[in-house]
Amino acid sequence: MIIYQSTAKAFIEDTINEVLVDNLYKAYQEKIGRTTKNEIRSWENSLAKMSNVLYDPDIPGDVSVAIEFNIPNTSKRVDFIVAGNDGHNDNVMIVELKQWEFATKVDGKEAIVETALGGGIRETVHPSYQAYTYAALIKDFNENVRENQINLIPCAYLHNYFVQEDDPLTDDTYSFYIEKAPVFRKGEISKLREFMKKYIKQKDKIEAIVQIDQGKIKPSKSLQDALKNMIQGNEEFYMIDEQKVFFEEALSLFRQSMKDQKKRTMIVEGGPGTGKSVLAINLLVEIINQDRLAMYITKNSAPREVYAAKLQGTMKKTHINNLFKGSGSFTKAEENEFDVLIVDEAHRLNRKSGMFQNMGENQTKEIINGSLLSIFFIDENQKVTFSDAGSIEGIEEYANILGSEVIKRELVSQFRCDGSDGYIAWLDDVLDIRETANKNFIGLDYDFKIVDNPHDLLKLIKGKNKLANKSRIMAGYCWEWPKNERRNVAYHDITIGDFGMSWNLNATWAIDNASVEEAGCIHTAQGLEFDYIGVIIGDDMRYENNQIVTDYSKRAKTDQSLKGIKKLAQDNPEEANSIADKIIKNTYRTLMTRGQKGCYVYCKDKQLAEYFKIRIAYVEKEQQYLQMIAENPAGYTFK
Repeated sequence: MIIYQSTAKAFIEDTINEVLVDNLYKAYQEKIGRTTKNEIRSWENSLAKMSNVLYDPDIPGDVSVAIEFNIPNTSKRVDFIVAGNDGHNDNVMIVELKQWEFATKVDGKEAIVETALGGGIRETVHPSYQAYTYAALIKDFNENVRENQINLIPCAYLHNYFVQEDDPLTDDTYSFYIEKAPVFRKGEISKLREFMKKYIKQKDKIEAIVQIDQGKIKPSKSLQDALKNMIQGNEEFYMIDEQKVFFEEALSLFRQSMKDQKKRTMIVEGGPGTGKSVLAINLLVEIINQDRLAMYITKNSAPREVYAAKLQGTMKKTHINNLFKGSGSFTKAEENEFDVLIVDEAHRLNRKSGMFQNMGENQTKEIINGSLLSIFFIDENQKVTFSDAGSIEGIEEYANILGSEVIKRELVSQFRCDGSDGYIAWLDDVLDIRETANKNFIGLDYDFKIVDNPHDLLKLIKGKNKLANKSRIMAGYCWEWPKNERRNVAYHDITIGDFGMSWNLNATWAIDNASVEEAGCIHTAQGLEFDYIGVIIGDDMRYENNQIVTDYSKRAKTDQSLKGIKKLAQDNPEEANSIADKIIKNTYRTLMTRGQKGCYVYCKDKQLAEYFKIRIAYVEKEQQYLQMIAENPAGYTFK
């Protein structure tokens, strides 16, 4: 999606006539619905500088420009695009704009610099690295770019940045990325113009910006599919912005701990789809390639089973088992026995280990004790069982007890749900997990539907699954799972009227071709991702008296998620209801954020379905209103 598109001539005129901010604001309201004029004014200066760049007789006025292009499958946007032709090929220049005044070199961290951000001096990616990876992501995802042989030319323009002697911004450390994406500073407008004029000599032939904006988007890579290449050392995911910063910081902490033998604990907080698992696997690969003892840990067995199946044939089973461990594997670990332990889904850690949770002292403590460097990836809003005890507070507490330095970071960029932070926030608001400003998701390309019967849900998912075997049905655990029928595909555990489905028959349900006919639950879905997911909301969540109500008594007896809640309810029913309410809502939030491209939902409770439809209808009404504004802007006043 592009916020603003025009010719270079019209863009310059909008800037000179001081109407660019108003035009951008209207475009934002129509397409996104979440901005203020003050936010747009914050980059008005940068856009005025780009107007000066384009104000050159050798840059044709009919070449295309665009502002704020959303990179497919991410929440990131390209600042400025110029499209034209060099006499032979259509080219699209991707310009990353920065208002920085200075930068400091950061030693030992690839493509990282320090500058003033957010009211302080912070580490961030080098602008050339940012422009380069943005261009690489567009090329990777957009099939039109490849099919039409559109050249992407990235660069960065730091128009407020004063050139220094021995400038750290252009230090040899960053030469690889500067060669890929040149950086231009204050006073170098003529250099930027000359660079641009090599590629933009005339109007492009195929409307390249339109081709990019409306191009067919290749499905996102899923971690489970890319794992084999990652383990073999091949780059499968471009780490961008804070992902790259945290990756380099984690490697720096690793090198420090190996050198000085001091304990360190890194906590990385992030919501669904922020790339926690991708970072965890990349770190695992980098560290084991340096011949250090590292392991990837997750309580949930489903990702480990899928990863093992994907890696089968590439390494010995014992090697696979030594890379991927359950969270209860360290009850007897000696102090600093391992170099690095990387914990994914750290919110799922238990207090004690073993089938009866009677082994060891505390999983968090044992992991920190057993490693020089422990890295925890966590989202406390994805706790989905009564026994989930992992918490940021608990990690910090045990790290302090064991003398481990704590480093806390937060991932915010979205790489799932079509890169929409808005969908996650909207869902949190709808499910009453937290109040957000996202009452609607105007401009969201995410495919979200409420269907009226489960037959339609299965039909939709089976149709999507034909594309790449990456679509599945999931359900709340409200139907029993009889032990003697767990391998019987003909036995329907989930029955709704004349509709029937079996629970998943094996642990590799997420990748088995026939599994589209089976339903997964939170235990087989958490930690994995798909293109499209269909979610059946059972009787444990309904809508009444103008609010969402949860009922843990409707959960299946074979579900262990709420084991112990009834005993707590005898002593403290209010606390038990509060804990169960969070678990049930977190469960459906987790299921409804497994899909990269879309989510379809069937609700057993008809009033809950109507509530979802009303929230969607609100969006549709808002879109109709904004369309009226777009058609007759003089007739409305923005507030």
